[in-house]
This record gives sequence, structure tokens and C-alpha cells, in this order.
Amino acid sequence: MNDRKGTGQPADTRKVTTAGLRRMKERGEPIAALTAYDHTMAVLLDEAGLDVLLVGDSVAMVVQGRQTTVSVTMEQMLYHAGLVAAGAERALVVGDLPFMSYQVNADEALKNAGRMVKEAGVEAVKVEGGEHVCATVKRIVDVGIPVMGHLGLTPQSIHKFGTYQVRATEPQEAEQVRRDARALQDAGVFALVLEKIPASLAAEVAASLSIPVIGIGAGSSCDGQILVTHDMLGLYTRFRPRFVRRYAQIGEEMVGAFRHYVADVKGRRFPSAAESY
Repeated sequence: MNDRKGTGQPADTRKVTTAGLRRMKERGEPIAALTAYDHTMAVLLDEAGLDVLLVGDSVAMVVQGRQTTVSVTMEQMLYHAGLVAAGAERALVVGDLPFMSYQVNADEALKNAGRMVKEAGVEAVKVEGGEHVCATVKRIVDVGIPVMGHLGLTPQSIHKFGTYQVRATEPQEAEQVRRDARALQDAGVFALVLEKIPASLAAEVAASLSIPVIGIGAGSSCDGQILVTHDMLGLYTRFRPRFVRRYAQIGEEMVGAFRHYVADVKGRRFPSAAESY
């Protein structure tokens, strides 16, 4: 059996499923998740042993250069989700349903979730929101499409919040998160993302639910963690949230390589005789 590169750990090639994630929670094994937007990155992440790849609507910011996630379209999400699904063999691939693809009514939400599964090839979809989206979640789940929930800082609502600051610090909003989490579990979500809320609240929610809770800026007591890949690699540097750990500075390395190439071309050092025909 091959080793995971750089870890010395045996690679687990068994396909990750929604049921498998629940078993991971039950046995206390943390879930490792990252975002992906293209085939090449999906292959690399899959090889590294990620459990979940989220094709996030964050593609609007880190790939398209937008200021928020709200502009990305359903067609664009289908395109990126298809690239990722084609590159991931082991990881569970989850596709974000973008802004206004599921908020209008449950029928349209079901249609778009179905497109994600049939056309893009993802295995689950993700929606933002609490009690107000539960009827829609249930409609999608009832036809056999797994749904992941998302509470706390929900980027599609950034114009309502007006800020990316931590959420649920006040008792009223914290209690709403608790109610929303229970309601989403009752509606049938297989997992829940908690973004940028107090660690103590996230720990309480994770302990109270039977489904996996995956945190992003929500402390270490969640059942798993997710980051935007471009953030943790140092590729997206427009801003750096407190919860982002930079595992590499790939952006700086790339700029250095590009500059080296420019210098070699300008100095006629590339191509060499050995690189010519």
C-alpha cells in the first residue's frame, strides 16, 4: 500500500461517503476538507488524502477576482464542479449551490441540485442558512441528494451582515445558531459547516448533533476542519483571516519562478542548446 506523500501514513483508497463521514465522527476521527475548483488541484488534493473536496462559491473571489461570492452563477459552478469531480477518486465531492439558485423556491432548488449531481457529477450539495431553508433541504434530501448545511458567517449574506466579522457572539444570535443546527439536522443534512463563530459555541453544537460538524474559524472541537485552499497555500493574499494557517507560500514561489523565467528570456539564457531541436 502506498504512503501519503510526506506523512509516512498508509494511503486509504476507500471512497469517502456521507455515511463514512458519520462513522468518522462516531469514532472520533477528524474530517479533513479543503476547497477545489479545477481538475489538477482535485487530483493533488485527492492524492494527499483529503476526505472532502468542496467546490465552493469562493471561486468567485479566489479565481474570478470578485469582491464577494454572490456573483458566481449556476453555470459557472457546474463547470468548476465538473472539473473537480473528474479529478477526485477517493474524496467526497460537494458542490456549493450559488446565491439565488435555491432561495427562490424548493422546486428550483431541487432542479439545480439535480443538475449538480447529474451534469457535474458531485455527490452532494451545500446550502447556506438555517430554519428558513429547511423545507428546501428536505425536498432535496427526499429525492436522494445529500445536502450539507452552513451556518455562522454565511458569505452569500454578506450584504446583509455588512462585515466578515465573527458571528454569534451575542446570546440571541448564538441561540439562533443552536436552533438552526437542530432544524437542519432534522431536515436531513448529512453534515454542517460552522464558519467564524466562537469556539465554545461550535463545540457545544458539535457535541449536540449526531451529524459531523466541520469548522472554519470555529475552533478545534468540531468534527473536522475546512479551509479555502488558495488561502492556506498563500495564493490568495487580498486578506488573511485569523483562522487561516499558511502551510506554504506558493504565491511568492510562483512570482519568483516567473521573474526567473523573464530574466532568462530577456538575457537569452532560455532556451539552451539542450532545450532546442
